[in-house]
Amino acid sequence: MNVNIDHELCVGHARCYLLEPDYITADERGRGVVRDDAPDMPPEVARKLVRACPEFAITIQRD
Repeated sequence: MNVNIDHELCVGHARCYLLEPDYITADERGRGVVRDDAPDMPPEVARKLVRACPEFAITIQRD
């Protein structure tokens, strides 16, 4: 399962990459970015990331 992070909505609260650093990292502006080297994301992790974002910038992309 994959997640998308909308950088138009993301303001860099850091919740996503603090919660799941194996999957999400920060860009130079402090916004969340899905790691290129991330393992396959379990559905429960994707759902946790969506719930953690106060700006609703994270959405689930189904394969």
